[in-house]
Amino acid sequence: MIKVGIVGGTGYTGVELLRLLARHPEVAVDAITSRSEAGMAVSELYPNLRGHYDDLAFSAPDAERLARCDAVFFATPHGVAHALAGELLDKGTRVIDLSADFRLRDSEEWSHWYGQPHGATELLDEAVYGLPEINRERIRQARLVAVPGCYPTAVQLGLLPLLEAGMIDAEHIIADCKSGVTGAGRGAKVPSLLAEASESMKAYGASGHRHLPEIRQGLTDAAGRPVGLTFVPHLTPMIRGIHATLYGRLTAEPGDLQSHFEQRFADEPFVDVMPAGSHPETRSVKGANVCRLAVHRPGDGDTVVILSVIDNLVKGASGQAVHNLNLMFGFNELAGLDAPAIMP
Repeated sequence: MIKVGIVGGTGYTGVELLRLLARHPEVAVDAITSRSEAGMAVSELYPNLRGHYDDLAFSAPDAERLARCDAVFFATPHGVAHALAGELLDKGTRVIDLSADFRLRDSEEWSHWYGQPHGATELLDEAVYGLPEINRERIRQARLVAVPGCYPTAVQLGLLPLLEAGMIDAEHIIADCKSGVTGAGRGAKVPSLLAEASESMKAYGASGHRHLPEIRQGLTDAAGRPVGLTFVPHLTPMIRGIHATLYGRLTAEPGDLQSHFEQRFADEPFVDVMPAGSHPETRSVKGANVCRLAVHRPGDGDTVVILSVIDNLVKGASGQAVHNLNLMFGFNELAGLDAPAIMP
C-alpha cells in the first residue's frame, strides 16, 4: 500500500482521481489540497464520495506533508507544479503532473503558448511523457511524469499506427476534434454555462490552440520527422467526451488497415480497435479509461479516416494518470481502472 497526495483536489480532474483511487487496492489518499476549501471534508464537497473518504479533508498545500507521500498528483492549472515539483522530487516523492507544465520539451515554446516563463526548466530533461502506449518502459522508471492532454491523447492514439509505419503523408494531417464542456475546467465561465453551450456547437482556437504543439511533438516523434498538422477543436453540448476525426493521405497501397491497427494495439489494455465499419460513440467510453478507435478508407481511395473517442476526464486525464502510477510502482495496469463505461 502506498500513500498519495493530490494538489488541486476541487477541480474535475481532482474529483475524478478520488473516484478512481477509491477502488484502487494498493493506494491510500493521504493528503488533498485546496486553498479555497481548506478544512472542508471531501465528502461534503463531493457527496458521491461519502463512505470512501469520510476522514479526509482539504488542506492548504504543505510541502512537508506532501513529501511524506510516495507520489503526488498535480491536478492544477499550468505553472503550479513548477514551484513544488522539484522540492518533492528532492525529498524522494514521485510526481505525476496532469497540467501542461512538463509536456513540452522546449521551454521557449511552452512560454510562447502559456504566456509566462517556464518555472522549472531544469526538470524538463527528466520529465517522461506519460502516454503508456509509447513510453511504457520509461514511465516505469520515471520520477516525474507529464500526463498528456485530452485532445493529444485521442489524436496521437488514432494516428500512431499510420505514422510509425510511414503509411500517410506526414505533412498533411487534419485533426477535427470535439470536446464536452468539462474540458474547460470547473471554474465558472460564460461560454460553458448551460444556456450558452446547450443546443449549439462551435469551433475555437482554429488559428492556434495550446494543445497543438503537444500533438505536433508527439506525432513528430512517431513519424521520425516534422509533421504538418491542422488541428481544429470544437465545443459540443455534452458534459464529458472527446471525439476526434482524423484524416491522412495514404502514400502507397496500405494493405489491411484493420489488421494493422489491431496488431499495433493488441497488447494495450486501454485501446479498443473496433470492428471494421464501426463508428464509436463518446457515450461508450463515459467514465472508462479506454480509447475506442475505428479506421475507414472511404471508397478505397487515398484518404484514411480514423475515429477516436475517449472520456476527457479519464483516459484524457485522471485515468491516464492512475495508469502511470500503476506502471511507476509495479502494480497491475488495470488496478482502479477496470470498470466499464457508464451507459446511458
